[in-house]
Parts: sequence; C-alpha cells; structure tokens
Amino acid sequence: MNRILAVSTCFWLMMLPLLLPGSGRAQTPDWQSDIPLLQRQHLSADYWLTKLPEAQQLLLDAQQIQAFNQRTFAVQPEMQPIAEIPLSHSRKQLLQRLNKVSSIPGSARFFADGRALVEADWLPLQAALNRDGIAEINPTRFALVTRRSLLLAFPTKLRIFNDAMALDLNRLQETAVFVGEPLAVLHQTADQQWSLVQNYHYTGWVETSALAIGERQQVLAYAAAEPFLVITGARAHTNFNPELAAISELQLDMGVRLPLLTAASQGHSIYGQNPHASYIVQLPIRGADGNLELVPALIARNQDVSVGYLPYTTEQLLRQAFKYLGQRYGWGYDYNSVDCTGLLVDVFRTFGLLMPRNSGEQGYGDFGQNRRFAEDLPVADKLALLKSAQVGDLLYRPGHVMIYLGESGGEPFVLHSVFDLAYYQQDGRFYRGTLNGVAVTPLTPLYLTAEQSYLHRLYNIKSLR
Repeated sequence: MNRILAVSTCFWLMMLPLLLPGSGRAQTPDWQSDIPLLQRQHLSADYWLTKLPEAQQLLLDAQQIQAFNQRTFAVQPEMQPIAEIPLSHSRKQLLQRLNKVSSIPGSARFFADGRALVEADWLPLQAALNRDGIAEINPTRFALVTRRSLLLAFPTKLRIFNDAMALDLNRLQETAVFVGEPLAVLHQTADQQWSLVQNYHYTGWVETSALAIGERQQVLAYAAAEPFLVITGARAHTNFNPELAAISELQLDMGVRLPLLTAASQGHSIYGQNPHASYIVQLPIRGADGNLELVPALIARNQDVSVGYLPYTTEQLLRQAFKYLGQRYGWGYDYNSVDCTGLLVDVFRTFGLLMPRNSGEQGYGDFGQNRRFAEDLPVADKLALLKSAQVGDLLYRPGHVMIYLGESGGEPFVLHSVFDLAYYQQDGRFYRGTLNGVAVTPLTPLYLTAEQSYLHRLYNIKSLR
C-alpha cells in the first residue's frame, strides 16, 4: 500500500508543473496566426535555406561590392558620398535644400486628437527653420553621430498624421542616423538645438546633442578606418562603463561600422575591465564644447558582431533579415525599430552594400538588376515572372518592399516590415487586421484595399548580385 501511495505521489508531483497556471508546456497555447497559409515552420530562416543547396555561394566579393556601390552612387541622384559634399553652400542652394526637406504637405495633416493643422499651426514650424540665419556663403561642417537619432522633416518633436490617423505613423518622421555615421552639417536652428544634416542618402533635421563636430578629414578617416567591427545583430550594446556614461551600454544598430583598436595600443585595463573577452572599438563622443572626441569602448564577444563585413551570400542575407522578425513596425526607424526599407538598408550594410533610403528611390532606381513591368500587367504574367525570382530578391509595390523567401506549397512567401494586413477569407468576406511588425507572409492573398491586391500593384523584381 505504501509503495502504491509513493508511486501515486511521485506521479502527481511530476504532473504538478503541467497543471499549475503559467508553468510547463501543457499551459503553452498552440501557435496560431490570422495570416493566411502561414505555418510556424515558415518563421525560421532554416526552413527556407534547406531548399537552397547553393545558399552559401558568394554573390559578390569585396571588390565587386565596392564597384556595385560606385555604380549605385552614379545612377542614384539622391545619393552622394560624404567626401563629395561641397565645402560650402550659397544662400540660394541652402534655401532650395531647406524648402525641399521642410515643405508643407499638399494634403491635410492632423494632430493625434483629430484636429486638422491650419496655417497658424505651420507658422512656428516654418519660423524654426531659421531662414534668416542663412548667410550668402555657408561653410559645411562635418560630424559623427554619437547616438542613434531620428531624422525629421522639421526641427520638432511634434507628431502629426495623415487622414488615416494611424497614430504609429508620424508624418514628420523621415529616417534615422546611427552611431559612428559621418554627416555633413548644413544649417542650424536659431537656438542651435537642431541641425540640418546630410548623410549619404538623406537630408533632414536631427538634435544637435547627438552630433560631435570634427574636422572633415578626421570624420572621413574615422568612417574609412580599418580594421573595423560591424554590428550584425538587430542591435548590440557596449559594456557597462562606470566612468563614461555616454558610451555605457550604448545601443548599436545592425550595419554600424566601428574602428577596431588593440590591447597593444590601449592596455589591458579599459575603464577598469580587462578587454581580453571583448572587442575594443573607437567611439565618438560629444565634448562639452560640442566638438568630436574619440574614445575606446568595449563590446563583449558574446554580442552579435563581425570583424569586417559578412560574406554576401543568400544564407547570410536571410539570416540577417530574420534577426528582425517579430519587431514592431517602425515608420522611418521610429519606435527604435525599422520600416520596410530600413530593414533592407540595415541588412545590406552588414555586407558593405549601400542603397537609397525610400522605397520609390529603390524600386524605380536603376541600381541592381531590375525586372520592371507595368502595374497593370495581368496577374498571371506577374506570377510567371515570380517563378524566375531568386531567394533574396526584392519585390516592390508602390510604397513598399519585400524580401522574396521562395515558395512553400506553390505559394510565394516574403519577409517584410509592414503595417497593414488585409485579405479575402474563404467565405468571401474581406478581413482587415494588423501586422505592425516584421513578418513572414504569403504574397498572393494579401490586399491593400478590397479592390487591389499586392500582386496587382507589384512593379519590380530587383536583384543585388
């Protein structure tokens, strides 16, 4: 009897974790999704890579990537190497740039409470542009970014929206700049709290406190320094630093490139820590006078980083993209995340490949190999073209881009950072949900409106090979 009781007691003790709320696998609900045709296995890069025996083949080597970038800069007018930015701008040139960056939209904009902006609401934003502070000749200054910062259409933290009133999409938000990135500083607000800056593919307003002003050659040398470390995770962080708060647990985003230092030059104690299990990198900080200072910092070797760029293969491309899977959608890099084109820019920077920022500049741009076709091409013809697409190719519809993953069950699948979710259900009803994140989805069932599918609007298949 005691033996039976003991066995019974052991059985219930083993079962107890499965019965208690919030503990054990029995309490974990089965995976479910309202995304049509999606299966849990689709959420792994390995699933798509097992179909590709050639996934480890090099698509472009370092020399070919350098030549690719040179061609991209040559054919994309919105892109300009920092080293080629003029050392000064005339008042006319700067006003033209300013008016383009900070133009009042032609369509209505709204505050979060639904009130439409009127002329009086735009006046202080226009005044903040400091047009009176533009001289006849305006010397260009150069800077390195000291922390990830948003780049905006106006020098303000005000959030405004279009008539869809999607409160996640601030229509003044443009893009972001990242630690160690070189910028040209073109102009400032009267209080010097905001700077109008240009990087290699965008111009906009950033908080001046995120910039460290340096000599042009110093800034350019930093950006080109070798050897270098590349951030290959969605994000990494520097080690905690009790002595220098500006670089303590500093966020570093995918694609950030930082000069590597050695213990031979820096010693075996960096801010009180032995660097043997960390990488020593050089970081820019903003001095008390706003000028550039370069300091060593540690990044633990357990962080997702690479010495030099990653090899550009289909396998690495997919693995890099999947590192963003599940992150919330970040319009213009808002919410500390990525939008559809930001995802691409970050992923391809880990290979040293550069591209335009906006989807239209990318999709209609001449860089890469383009199979561009009319939007009104019959859907059957577009599906036939998709059969020739290679895994890792980029699929463009107006305002959006997706990474082609391949087929599953005859259905083409994509990975993308996307806000909306809409499709027709089996009973014929139109379903509208939300994705608002980096997702894997099928291509053909998705719709923009009840009348237009993704496939209806598809216009380009681009390869970067």
